[in-house]
Amino acid sequence: MKINVMTLFPEIFESYLGESMMKKAIENKILDVSLYNIRDFSENKHKKVDDYPFGGGAGMVMTPQPIYSTYKQILKENNLENIRVVYLSPKGKTFNQEMAKSLAKEDNLVFLCGHYEGIDQRVIDMIVTDEVSIGDYVLTGGELPALVMIDSISRLIPGVLNRTESYEDESFENDLLEYPQYTRPRNFEGLEVPEVILSGNHGKVAEWRLRQSEILTEKRRPDMWEVYSSRKLEEEKLKKRKKRKKKK
Repeated sequence: MKINVMTLFPEIFESYLGESMMKKAIENKILDVSLYNIRDFSENKHKKVDDYPFGGGAGMVMTPQPIYSTYKQILKENNLENIRVVYLSPKGKTFNQEMAKSLAKEDNLVFLCGHYEGIDQRVIDMIVTDEVSIGDYVLTGGELPALVMIDSISRLIPGVLNRTESYEDESFENDLLEYPQYTRPRNFEGLEVPEVILSGNHGKVAEWRLRQSEILTEKRRPDMWEVYSSRKLEEEKLKKRKKRKKKK
C-alpha cells in the first residue's frame, strides 16, 4: 500500500514511522509512506497557508490553494487521475474496525491533516472522499488521528504482522472485545493464571476465551453486545430451522 500524508508537520510522523511494526513494513516494502508539507506548495510569497474566516469568528482557516496543489502533486507522482482522500475532522464519520478493513483494501490512500479552525470547505468538496473522526473530542490537528488510522489500517495488510491470527482474535473482531491474556510466571504476587488455559485442552481454552470475551463485551460495551447477541440469536434460529428440515 502507498500512503500519502498532507500535513503542516511532517516531523510528527517521522518518529513513529521509524519504529517497530511500521518501520519493518516500510523496510520490507509492504508499506510506502510519503509525507507532503502543505506549506511547500503555497504560492504566497511568505508561504502562508491560513487566513481569517469570512463572516468572522475565532481562529484561522487553512486556504484551499496549497492543499489542492499538494493533492495534484500526489496524483502526478502516482500517475493517478483520482485517489481516496481521508480528511481527519471532528465532523466526520467515527472510525472503527470495519472502516479500517475497507481502507486496507486500497492500493493508494491520502490523509489530509487540517489545523487551526479547519480548512476551506471548497477544497473538502473538491478532493475529499472520506471525512473521518477518531472520537467525540477535539484535537489541535489531524496528525495524531492520521497516525492512529495508519497504524490500524497497516496491520491489516498481509505481511505486516507475522500471522493472520495476530489480529483475527483481537477486540472488535466478531463484535466482541478480546479475552484476557496471560504469560509466565504462572504465579505473580499470589495471582494465578486460570487453570483452564494451562490444561492443553484447546477446545476448553477456546470456550473459556469466548466466554471471557462475552463477559467483557456485555459489561464494557453494551452497544457491541447488543449487535453480537442479536446476531447470535439469529444464527441459533437458523440452526434450528435446518435441523427441522433434515427431520422432515
